[in-house]
Amino acid sequence: MAGLALAADATNTRPQTLGKLLALSREETDAVGNVGKTYRWAVSPYYLSLINPQDPQDPVKKMCIPQAAELMDETGTDDPMAEEFTSPVPAVTRRYPDRLIIKVTNQCAMYCRHCQRRRLIGEVDRATPRVQLRQALDYVRKNEEIRDVLLTGGDALLLNDELLDWLLGELDAIPHVEIKRIGTRTLVTMPMRITDRLYKIIDRHGPIYINTQFNHPLEITPDVEAACRKLVRTGAALGNQAVLLSGVNNDPHVMKKLNHLLLKCMIRPYYIFHAKAVKGTAHFRTKVEEGIAIMEQLRGYTSGLAIPTFIVNAPGGYGKIPMLPEYLVSYAPGKIMIRTWENRILPYDN
Repeated sequence: MAGLALAADATNTRPQTLGKLLALSREETDAVGNVGKTYRWAVSPYYLSLINPQDPQDPVKKMCIPQAAELMDETGTDDPMAEEFTSPVPAVTRRYPDRLIIKVTNQCAMYCRHCQRRRLIGEVDRATPRVQLRQALDYVRKNEEIRDVLLTGGDALLLNDELLDWLLGELDAIPHVEIKRIGTRTLVTMPMRITDRLYKIIDRHGPIYINTQFNHPLEITPDVEAACRKLVRTGAALGNQAVLLSGVNNDPHVMKKLNHLLLKCMIRPYYIFHAKAVKGTAHFRTKVEEGIAIMEQLRGYTSGLAIPTFIVNAPGGYGKIPMLPEYLVSYAPGKIMIRTWENRILPYDN
C-alpha cells in the first residue's frame, strides 16, 4: 500500500508538497507544518480531489488538512476511551461480554483530523505483528462467550490481501465466532481498494459486516457507489458510523442528505457518534443537544431506514450510551402522554 497517501514522512511531510496539489494560504501552509511536528497527517490523492478549492469552509478539507486549532486544545486526552485498561492481550480491546475488537494495523489511507486513535499513528505504517495477532486469536478461542469480532486499526482494509485472508480464515475456524466485522474508511478515502481480489476474499469468508465512516454527502461519489455495490454482491452488510463534527455535518439537512445517499449505496446508517474528547480535536466537538436536535429533525422527516442511533461513548471505556429525544411525556396508571414528531401531545391507553 506504499505511496497511496501524501504523508508525514521523509519526502511528503513538507507542506510545499501538499501546496502543489491544493492551493493553501500562507497561514494554512504554516499550520500544516506546525501541526505535523506533533500530529501526523496523510491524505490519499483521491480524497484530496474531493476538496472544492474555492470554498474556504469546505467540509472535506476540514477532515483531512491539519488546522492550527489542533495545537490549541487543552481539554482533550490521548485515550478518552481508556482502551489501554480494557486490553487483556496486545491488540485486543474488550469492553463488552460477547464481543471484542482486534487492532490489526496502525495504517490508514488518510489520517482524519478527528481520529480517536491518533495516539497510535507513529512514523512507521505497519500491520500488527503476527505474534500479537496469534495471541489475540488464542484469546478468542479460549473465551467461548465471544461471538462477534471486529477487525479494525487503523483501517483493517489496509492489510495486504494475504494477511486479511489468513485472519478471516482463522476466525472462520473458531466455532463460537458467529459474526466477523471489518472497520474501514477506505470506502470513503480510497474506494479503489475494493479490488476483484478483495471481493473474492470477502465473498469466501462471509457473513461479514463492514462498518465504515462517511461524514458528509460530498464524500459519496460514483467510485464509492461502484465499490459498495461490488461488496454487497458478496453478501456483506454495510453500515455507517458517522461522527458529529462541528462545521462539517452538525446540520440536520446535511445529515439527512448524507443518510439518503448512503441508502442509495446500500449502506445502512447505523450510528452518529458524538465526537470523543481526543486531544487536538476540540474544534470539532459539538454540544450533545445538537445531536439530539438532529435526531428530532430526522424522525418524521425521513424514513426509519435513514435514522441512525445517536451515541455518546461513556468516558473511561464504559460503553455506548444512546441519546434520544424525549417522546414519553408522562405516565399514570393505565395511560401515558406521548409527543409526536410534530410536537403534538396525545394521550395513549397503556
